[in-house]
Amino acid sequence: MANEYDVLIIGSGPGGYVTAIRAAQLGLKTAIVEREHLGGICLNWGCIPTKALLRSAEIYHYMQHASDYGLKADNVSFNPAEIVKRSRGVSGQLNGGVGHLLKKNKVDVIWGEAKVTKPGEVQVSKSSKTPTEPQHPAPKNALGEGTYKANNIIVATGARPRVIPGIEPDGDKIWTYFEAMVPKEMPKSLVIMGSGAIGIEFASFYNAMGVEVTVIELMDRVVPVEDEEISKLAQKRFEKAGMKILTGSKVTKVEKTATGIIAHVEDKSGKKEKLSADKLISAVGVVGNIENLGLEQLGVKTDRGCIVADGYGKTNVKGIFAIGDVAGPPMLAHKAEHEGVICVEAITGKKPHVMDKAKIPGCTYSHPQIASVGMTEAQAKEAGHKVKVGRFPFLGNGKAIALGEPDGLIKTVFDEKNGQLLGAHMIGAEVTELIQGYVVAMTLETTEEDLMHTVFPHPTLSEMMHESVLEAYDRVIHM
Repeated sequence: MANEYDVLIIGSGPGGYVTAIRAAQLGLKTAIVEREHLGGICLNWGCIPTKALLRSAEIYHYMQHASDYGLKADNVSFNPAEIVKRSRGVSGQLNGGVGHLLKKNKVDVIWGEAKVTKPGEVQVSKSSKTPTEPQHPAPKNALGEGTYKANNIIVATGARPRVIPGIEPDGDKIWTYFEAMVPKEMPKSLVIMGSGAIGIEFASFYNAMGVEVTVIELMDRVVPVEDEEISKLAQKRFEKAGMKILTGSKVTKVEKTATGIIAHVEDKSGKKEKLSADKLISAVGVVGNIENLGLEQLGVKTDRGCIVADGYGKTNVKGIFAIGDVAGPPMLAHKAEHEGVICVEAITGKKPHVMDKAKIPGCTYSHPQIASVGMTEAQAKEAGHKVKVGRFPFLGNGKAIALGEPDGLIKTVFDEKNGQLLGAHMIGAEVTELIQGYVVAMTLETTEEDLMHTVFPHPTLSEMMHESVLEAYDRVIHM
């Protein structure tokens, strides 16, 4: 039947569209339901367009420091509208690319809002969402409203910004990442609530563009999920770049004024202060999109705003699966993609490995970049490991010095008993690219001996990865 499928996926973000493509590759008749934009938040309002903004900021930064490289660049300036236009253009190109991939793999696109009326059945109604980009309408060949049947329904509806009661975003003076990504003009001053990846990336972008940035973090250090040593180095670099950072503090109230906002801030000791700024960005995490999908009526189990699923994406209701942000942390696009592949491979009777969340890398595209995988030093010790820790600074690497990027650190954590690589943590230029070397090593259960006997090319930043391992075992060469 035309409206019957083997797999129907709700949501076309990285998790959803990758899952759809893999399902089609496995010979399953597949459809994907989308209500707003192919590629989801990541491609349209998250991962990709933010990197385009940060690239503009990075180039602007280097132009301002052209003399450090023996170059001359006078009267350097920027055009906010053109920066935003480039970012949206990058997003638009990839949005079209997702549509092409789905068509190429013969995945049907159903445009509208989905509700699971019973196991095996999805009702799609007209979307209540206006496309955020006029140039991203529903694909010409998209199906529409109606009842669709599928043996397997995969929920991949992603997440949205968490809202703090009393500090609700208004799209004008209090922003989420949506508004922060498309400023009509640069604010002169900005308060950012939260120093996770989203908050600190926007802090880096706006700070590089000359905005007075204050970051407020509830925990006692910035990017608190990272290794403490990396966090402390990051804060020093951010403050050296001109950011004001208040840790162990929270925004208790936000007043709107004629010209901006006044943030009432209180630290752990009870000390209070008021901060005036043009805008405030709320970057205090995200929450899964689990509402209005019919899940409660079906008895699908949820926990703290996310759907409970096992390592294969199965929920407690037969035939209903969940992957990506809506299935819980870590809320990362690459986790969603891999989770979706595992899910459909399990559906077809293959025997994929359950995802090991300990081996999922995390990247923050701030300046400097931050990347990590596995346990922090503290976590390894808490887990009972006797550890060996290696460190190597960017200052000891020829390529880093030649690039004019001598500030940074690579840190590795090993189990002393068996040489297992437990974790790796980096801060500095291009570490979001370097981290994958350690991810591969951990996946292959590589030991310190394997890494020490691996030849790293010279001159590269990757040599520091080798030196960090050597340093853990008192064999470091260039330090």
